[in-house]
Amino acid sequence: MTTLGKREDFSLYANAFGFLRQPLHFDPANSDADVVITGIPFDLATTGRSGSRHGPEAVRKASVNLAWEGKRWPWFFDLKDHLSIVDCGDIVFESGNAQDMSDTLFFHADQVLAAGKKMLSFGGDHFVTLPLLRAHAKHFGRMSLIHFDAHTDDYDMGGKFDHGTMFHHAQVENLIDASASIQLGIRTTYDHVNTPFKVLDAGYVNNTSVDDILAKVRETVGDNPVYLTFDVDSLDPAYAPGTGTPVCGGLTTDRAMHILRGLQGLNIVGMDVVEVAPAYDHAGITALAGATVALEMLYLQALLKQN
Repeated sequence: MTTLGKREDFSLYANAFGFLRQPLHFDPANSDADVVITGIPFDLATTGRSGSRHGPEAVRKASVNLAWEGKRWPWFFDLKDHLSIVDCGDIVFESGNAQDMSDTLFFHADQVLAAGKKMLSFGGDHFVTLPLLRAHAKHFGRMSLIHFDAHTDDYDMGGKFDHGTMFHHAQVENLIDASASIQLGIRTTYDHVNTPFKVLDAGYVNNTSVDDILAKVRETVGDNPVYLTFDVDSLDPAYAPGTGTPVCGGLTTDRAMHILRGLQGLNIVGMDVVEVAPAYDHAGITALAGATVALEMLYLQALLKQN
């Protein structure tokens, strides 16, 4: 007779709730986890197509395709041997209340970080990074930002809650050091003369060696604490159609993963993957891309812990 819960490696979708089939833990600050997964089902700050509130669910479902490998290529060691992960589910906030979401997320992140955990968060639209930065800055001080995106998201316009203005507010609030921050994959209008960020636009990233790109990243952020944020619209719509503001001419998933793998050794203190909008996806490829990017981020944390 087979014992329930003992054959998870052979039943891919059975009871697959948490990211990478990890257990749900609704009191993550009191867990033994190194990294806490948090979902943020919010898209009230979207200026394009809505629907990224369903992103966390889609990323978790896609992650079951990644959970069976054990020793994930090309790392060749089992993540779970070096990193303890729990998924605390999604934050709960008052429906339609962006301020309540922001306050709730800050409080949640503050508690998790105060307990000595790292965070990997799933949006939701990109505005969710701002309350996360506020919590991380409280614990780590002003940080460098490594930002994958089609848009700079530092526009000085729009309302209080807007997924294109977070990094303007982050500078005003002194959460990040823009002069020690870098943006990769940008391919929409920005002030290329006066931008305070180091910008590697999509044309440069697509046509320059990964080693040269990584050299510029490391030169820019140095030894600073780093917050790593990945908007899936940094990827070309051929690889990530399921997002609110797709822009042609983006990165391939392969190039993005090569760059991410090259970030090992940097002092990455917080991470998020945002803007997966499954209603516009095809065959789940955007959700799978988001889940795979998240897994690469976890491997970076495993390597950081080993060192």
